[in-house]
Amino acid sequence: MGSTSFLWNCTKKFVTAAVITVTVTDRFGTVVPVRGGSMSPTLNPKSGSLMDDYVFVEKFCLLRYGFSNGDVVVFRSPTNHKETHIKRIAALPGEWYGTKHNNDVIQIPLGHCWVEGDNSASSIDSKSFGPIPLALIRGRVTHVVWPPQRIGGVESTPPQRLSSVIE
Repeated sequence: MGSTSFLWNCTKKFVTAAVITVTVTDRFGTVVPVRGGSMSPTLNPKSGSLMDDYVFVEKFCLLRYGFSNGDVVVFRSPTNHKETHIKRIAALPGEWYGTKHNNDVIQIPLGHCWVEGDNSASSIDSKSFGPIPLALIRGRVTHVVWPPQRIGGVESTPPQRLSSVIE
């Protein structure tokens, strides 16, 4: 009878820990790996390195879609729901944005944003699939947490815009 009690107590503790872990990663934040070089030099600055950056993604920004130009966000791909991407927000809903690759000026629709990678030469982003719905965003990247020599905050720097769009 003692072993049954021991197993039941272990099971209860395991289930409790699992529920707490799922709640924290779903509501507050999580750590995700960064694959590829589309956000270099901000993330994964060494293209030939075997070690990817791991970043902390906070999810409080999702409560009221509290994003700013320059925020680095994690989002589901608009073309394949199984893929996630990490890019920088270049324009928010209602803003006008001048694309550098073909010199078009577009207005971002309500409920959408324009995202681009820091390394535009190797980035599949809004230049490929257009503005993304805000509902696809899974959180905002705030810190690099691995490898140890790269631990630190991720700056929210707005991208350079075409001067004719701003004025």
